[in-house]
Amino acid sequence: MEKSSTLDYINQMFPTEASLVGVEPLMQKVHNEIRVVDTEILAAVRQQSNSGTKAKEDLAAATRAVQELMYKVREIKTKAEQSETMVQEICRDIKKLDFAKKHITTTITALHRLNMLVSAIEQLQVMASKRQYKEASAQLEAVSQLCSHFDGYRDNPKITELRDKFKNIKQILKSHVYSDFSSLGTGKETEESSLLQHLTDACLVVDALEPSVREELVKNFCDRELISYQQIFEGAELAKLDKTERRYAWVKRRLRTNEEIWKIFPTSWHVDYLLCIQFCKLTRSQLEDILENLKEKPDVGTLLMALQRTIEFEEELAEKFGGSGSTRNVTNDFEETDKDKAESNSNNNNNNQIVQDIRKKYEKKLAAHQDDDKDLAVPGAGFNFRGIISSCFEPHLMVYVDFEEKTLMDNLEKLVQEETWDMDDGGQTNILSSSMQVFLIIRRSLKRCSALTKNQTLLNLFKVFQRVLKAYATKLFMKLPKGGTGIVAAATGMDGHIKTSDKDERMICYIVNTAEYCHKTAGELAENVSKIIDPQLADGVDMSEVEDEYSAVITKALVTLVNGLETKFDIEMVAMTTRVPWATLESVGDQSEYVNNIKMILSGSIPVLGTLLSPVYFQFFLDKLASSLGPRFYLNIFKCKQISETGAQQMLLDTQAVKTILLDIPSLGKQASGAAASYSKFVSREMSKAEALLKVILSPVDSVADTYSALLPEGTHSEFQRILDLKGLKKADQQTILEDFSKRGSGIPIATSAVQVVPTTGAGAAGPPPPVAVAVVSQQGGGSSYGAAMMSSASREDVLTRAAALGRGAATTGFKRFLALTEAAKDRTDGPFRKLFNA
Repeated sequence: MEKSSTLDYINQMFPTEASLVGVEPLMQKVHNEIRVVDTEILAAVRQQSNSGTKAKEDLAAATRAVQELMYKVREIKTKAEQSETMVQEICRDIKKLDFAKKHITTTITALHRLNMLVSAIEQLQVMASKRQYKEASAQLEAVSQLCSHFDGYRDNPKITELRDKFKNIKQILKSHVYSDFSSLGTGKETEESSLLQHLTDACLVVDALEPSVREELVKNFCDRELISYQQIFEGAELAKLDKTERRYAWVKRRLRTNEEIWKIFPTSWHVDYLLCIQFCKLTRSQLEDILENLKEKPDVGTLLMALQRTIEFEEELAEKFGGSGSTRNVTNDFEETDKDKAESNSNNNNNNQIVQDIRKKYEKKLAAHQDDDKDLAVPGAGFNFRGIISSCFEPHLMVYVDFEEKTLMDNLEKLVQEETWDMDDGGQTNILSSSMQVFLIIRRSLKRCSALTKNQTLLNLFKVFQRVLKAYATKLFMKLPKGGTGIVAAATGMDGHIKTSDKDERMICYIVNTAEYCHKTAGELAENVSKIIDPQLADGVDMSEVEDEYSAVITKALVTLVNGLETKFDIEMVAMTTRVPWATLESVGDQSEYVNNIKMILSGSIPVLGTLLSPVYFQFFLDKLASSLGPRFYLNIFKCKQISETGAQQMLLDTQAVKTILLDIPSLGKQASGAAASYSKFVSREMSKAEALLKVILSPVDSVADTYSALLPEGTHSEFQRILDLKGLKKADQQTILEDFSKRGSGIPIATSAVQVVPTTGAGAAGPPPPVAVAVVSQQGGGSSYGAAMMSSASREDVLTRAAALGRGAATTGFKRFLALTEAAKDRTDGPFRKLFNA
């Protein structure tokens, strides 16, 4: 009760006078508690006093104990020093005796080893003189170990003498071994049966000598083996490219015939491995000279044969000796390619036949090698045989690339010529079969080349693929229907008119799908080549130019499709302006014949196009069609000579029907409504302009300028003058209206408002369309809509009201149409229907 006062506490305890009876008991209780607290305090003070005294006593006792401990430690340390001195005095004489014993033992051991060394060198000398190689090899090891014990006595004359003598003995053994090995391969091994065993023992001596002795011996042996090879294949007879296979046959035969003889060499020497390396280097040098000294380009068949045999030989060596490098991928496609080529090019020259035979044999051999799953790794053999010889062919393979290009181009021409271009077969792929065949022959060519090389030649062949695909794109482009050409066509405006039949439209769709397929597959081809080719050349693999070519074909084909469809509308557009008497039309009937023909044209073409084209390209086609037909219909109205009020009503009805037809195109093509939203919006906007134009023609003469400015705010002076001509006004009557229009400038002042014609979609076969073209005002920019409305004049409101009523007659048929026309006539001051209300 920190915040309460004493008085408050007492009043709380004794709120009434009657409660004062408990004052005495409370006071007694408080006094008792005070006494208890005093007693506890006194006991605590006493206890604390006793604890302090005990702590001081304990501290004094601990100090005394530490001092006693330090005294004992010093006493122990003194005794230890005394003991150490005593021990040193006792052991001093023992150390002298121990050192003496050690020196005597070392001397005895050294003398014993020296005696052994002298004896061993004498024995080795006898063995060397008698050419006892097997015993000498073991003795060499023993002498070498004994000599290692005297490395610290090099300055001793006796040791130096023994070392020199041992060195001379090794030199004698080396010369004897070289002399004996010189007879290997001369035929003596067949005459003397013990010679091979003698040389086998000699190999043990070589292993006991320095490693350089073995290296020199093996090198000399390999050089001697290859002397005959060098002499044979440097002659004029065999130093030719077509004799390359005989080189590899020679070394294989040599390895096979000498297999028994070469067993004298230890396996760890890898003599056959080192011989093959030296053979490959020598062969590469000779082939480089042959290729560089050719007076003309090498024959493709001969070059490929030599390269194939070289690659086969390298693969065999790599598998035999376990060289590094990835195994080349060889597919069964080679044999299929050869069969296809045999069928298509049965009259080719001998070079083609040679190339095919090479591919078949190469594919079979490598397939057999890949089936062997033996562990042929040679310890210590890290040489990569793949490419050691065949890489010298790389700078000379352009003739092969040219040959492949010629073959691909010939096949392309043949495929294009054999293409029927007739798409009535009901194929499900919707692409030309020639495109798939083109990529099939390209893939086969790629597999052939990748089996030969993955370096610059593959990149050069990839550039050939680019040229072939560009040529195919050109073939597709040239197959598209063409319009008029030349100066006359350009002068008459007929260069853009393209006549297309139903068959042409199907063919164009197939060309679009084919170009899309080629665009996609060309990118995949580039990805595959970039994975196969040498990583240093991967940056040069790019199909962007080819993809651009096919994109251009797609665009041109779709534009051609639109132009062809427009050309079909030409007759109907002419019929609209010439066959219907718009100036003398007496009544409004059903939609005109040209509208029915437009619907018939679209009904015949659009379902097929929607089925054949993908949604993306059909949408592109729709956008192009909408951007063409809407403005064209609008401008075609101006081509009429004169349009009466009834004629304008009939044309407005036709305009609504045409808009309905155009809006139904996406559903007619079986396309999703969501994908055609932009198309529908564009068609509605463009056709609403035509509706607005007809409403201006329907407007009274005194308000035609206001109506034109309200409904077509972007109109021009010349366009407005043409509208007056369509209304049939004389030049004199037009002058006043044109001057008034010119004074208005850009039209009726509507501040920041904009007039928008809101169309209604409507009329089908089920019933008449509802009233269309209601003019509304939308507020844009700053300010409130109410303020903008206040800025509008009464005349502007009257214009918009009349414009909303214009054209209602086009919305109905029969008696309903008559009522709509009479309703519109109430707001007019002239015209034939106004007489009904003036009577």
